[in-house]
Amino acid sequence: MKIENDKFYKRLFGLAFPIAIQSLMLALVAAGDALMLGRVGQDEMTSVSLATQIQFVQNMVIYSVTGAGAILGAQYFGKGDKRTLENLFHIMLRLCIGVSILFFIGCEFFPQYLMAIFTGSDKLNALGCSYLRIAGYSYLLTGISQCYLTIMKVSDHVPVSAFISSGAVVINIVLNAVFIFGLLFCPAMGVKGAALATTLARIIELALCISFSYRKDYIRPELKTFFDKKPGLIQDFFKQCIPLLGGSMLWGVGFTSYTAIIGHMGENAAAANSIASVVRDLICCVCNGIGSAAGIMVGYEFGAGNLEKGKAYGIKLVKISYVIGFVSTGFVLLITPLVVRMVILTDEARYYLVGMMIIMAVYMIGRCVNTVAINGVLDGGGDTVFDMYSLAVCMWVIAIPLALLGAFVFHWHVFAVYACTCLDEVGKIPWVMVRLKKYKWVQDLTK
Repeated sequence: MKIENDKFYKRLFGLAFPIAIQSLMLALVAAGDALMLGRVGQDEMTSVSLATQIQFVQNMVIYSVTGAGAILGAQYFGKGDKRTLENLFHIMLRLCIGVSILFFIGCEFFPQYLMAIFTGSDKLNALGCSYLRIAGYSYLLTGISQCYLTIMKVSDHVPVSAFISSGAVVINIVLNAVFIFGLLFCPAMGVKGAALATTLARIIELALCISFSYRKDYIRPELKTFFDKKPGLIQDFFKQCIPLLGGSMLWGVGFTSYTAIIGHMGENAAAANSIASVVRDLICCVCNGIGSAAGIMVGYEFGAGNLEKGKAYGIKLVKISYVIGFVSTGFVLLITPLVVRMVILTDEARYYLVGMMIIMAVYMIGRCVNTVAINGVLDGGGDTVFDMYSLAVCMWVIAIPLALLGAFVFHWHVFAVYACTCLDEVGKIPWVMVRLKKYKWVQDLTK
């Protein structure tokens, strides 16, 4: 089917740009923490980077819930069924509130055990615990605000969603500077200051979400129907959510396993990996934006009954992802010297960082293609099972065992172990292309 390029790119840019900015702003929080705490000390920076892996796991669970809502929501919005969209919102909220409470309890009462997963250093553990006990309160709010932001995205309010999320990030970064360094007559709080800034920013973000939701044509929760049972819709929701949850947990726990493996190879390796992770997340913002836009565009067309048009959109979006991937590779190599000079590191940590950046440059190709193809196109059509299968094989059967053996049995160089942690994304590309050509993702879920 021939695509009207002007209309296609206008729609893609209109969705991808604000989502990419939103993703960039979220990544800037981690970058701000790393840069500011890096000026305080290497241990402070590393401990917070390790501690935030707890929220990373929480976000994976929340993503599976909001992701299922987005997949179905985009198709029901394309069909024009706002009542069902409201019911989906209720389902998401109920689940995310429960998840947020569990993570809050873990951070408040058992932080030392959570930190022990990622480091054997008593000093890093103690600093991370002081962060988690304050930041844990923000974890109560994150799931609720993400439900609001997701429902805004799929109901054609992407710019507002991006504005709220980006505004909260700007506030977070400003408060980081105030509390970490002790500006504006505040005491210098270091690690605790970063946690306090995050918590206050999340409070403001949720307040903005609730405020905007009362505008005309916005979807918002209705108390009288909040606990209504919708058996058919709940069944459809969990049909999408369970594979997403499986994939998210495989990916989330796998990624934290990578961090834990590198973290146990020494404080210098952990510090270099912390910086490399921040850079990776910043550069992935473009592919994240296109991936999210792909899911909405494809899902909207399928829900409206335009299966061939949605299929053509999906194929074109995957081709674009290759271009983004190679551009990202070049960009990583270009900024490596700048990144190395921006933070205070030991000579050994700086050496590790350079090598990790070069390896990550190759990884970016696979990351961009897979984000758009799997999390965008395939998910947009409800093919959420493939992601779980591919992660189980490429990450858990290949990458993680190799990294574990390399780090703790064969005692490979840090670069070799880090390269093992990047194998899964690159190795999935041929498998993903085969899956796309089977066109199992071309389906209307609203039927």
